[in-house]
Amino acid sequence: MSTTTDRLDTPRAAGMAGIAFALLLGAAIVLMRIAVPSGNAVEGPIDPDKRWAIQVALEIVPFAGIFFLWFMGALRAHTGSAEDRFVATVFLGSGFVFVATLFASAAAAGTVLAEGTPSDFGRHYAYTLLATYAMRMAAVFVLATSTIGRMLGVFPRPLALLGTLVGLVLLVVGSGVPWSELVFPAWALIVSVYILRVRRGAARRAPTPTNPP
Repeated sequence: MSTTTDRLDTPRAAGMAGIAFALLLGAAIVLMRIAVPSGNAVEGPIDPDKRWAIQVALEIVPFAGIFFLWFMGALRAHTGSAEDRFVATVFLGSGFVFVATLFASAAAAGTVLAEGTPSDFGRHYAYTLLATYAMRMAAVFVLATSTIGRMLGVFPRPLALLGTLVGLVLLVVGSGVPWSELVFPAWALIVSVYILRVRRGAARRAPTPTNPP
């Protein structure tokens, strides 16, 4: 496979993985909010008829994390050696910690759900991991990605500014506003669609290889 083809396939892989991650994580968040509609998921009652929503959400989370790792790896490969090492370290660290806390919160929530009568401590632990730590790491990841995109010219200025705004919302608002978690998968979806559009335009401009005589 030629170098040109590799460069075109990497953004496409990032876009597809990012779209899959955004849809899966968004679905998991919506299902959790359906099961616990209260603004405070720690104290809000769980409708027994909607426990299926939590179970489905917990089944979705591992796949969302896997697609996020692909999305993160493809984005880093796309920036290449021109990336700033300091920002790239923050990018990688926040991404890995986000996935770790996402998996840990899902595992904790699954354990609480399996107990039949969820304890206040178990629910608080699972919710704190997701809403406080995972979403804060997501904020750092969005800010680092937007910084890299702006520095290297990979993202247009409006998209970089949108990432900064999303990162600040996740960092400051956090769990204080119900449904605010959805801004992260929404941002990932927008970035992924943009990458796919750029890839399609680059593919059209790429010269068609000719066979040697």
